[in-house]
Amino acid sequence: METDNAAPDSQDTHADGDNNNNNGDAPQPAAPPAAPAVPGPRATRFQELYAQSLKRTLAKLKWDNFAACYPTVASKAEPVLKQVQTQMAEKLAEKCEREFESILIARQVVPKLNDLESLVADATHRRISSAPDAPKPTPPHLLPAKDILSAHLAPSLASHQSLLNAKLQTAQSHNAILYEQIRSQRAEIEALLDSLEAAVGDVRSANAALAPVVDQLAAEARDVDKAVSE
Repeated sequence: METDNAAPDSQDTHADGDNNNNNGDAPQPAAPPAAPAVPGPRATRFQELYAQSLKRTLAKLKWDNFAACYPTVASKAEPVLKQVQTQMAEKLAEKCEREFESILIARQVVPKLNDLESLVADATHRRISSAPDAPKPTPPHLLPAKDILSAHLAPSLASHQSLLNAKLQTAQSHNAILYEQIRSQRAEIEALLDSLEAAVGDVRSANAALAPVVDQLAAEARDVDKAVSE
């Protein structure tokens, strides 16, 4: 008995140690998921229509129809069959609702219906605010293929254009920094060249000043060298 009690204690100790070690290396918490879109009028009506259709469909699974499929069980175990019927209807409703919600999320039905709502509201506002003598817009089915393609590509191209503009601004700022660095380096090079030219001028002036006595200094140097060698 004591051995059995000691083993869990040792395991708990190791578990606590592992937990302490793991807490030190615990990963950062993940970012919270994005909030679901609030359904607009069209999305709300779409969900209500689905709920009503599902309710009417499952209503067909009433007791008379269900009992007609299993007459023997209905006559001998009616309560059990009724319980099965109720459970089947509840399970079907739960599964259908879960699948419907997953489809709404996967296909982004609510955001797209909200976008459609915004487009319709914008079109209505433009129609009301337009001048009475303004030309009527061309119906969508009469538009040329080029205009339809441009309208479909406009959102994607706008996002890409914004990204390219941001990259262009970044490149321009980097180029401006590099340009300033090159200007400062050129100024430094010119200053060094000016100082080098001044040093060369000093050397030339020194050579010109020593030119009259060069021969004399050379003769004296040779005499000293000769005297030392002797």
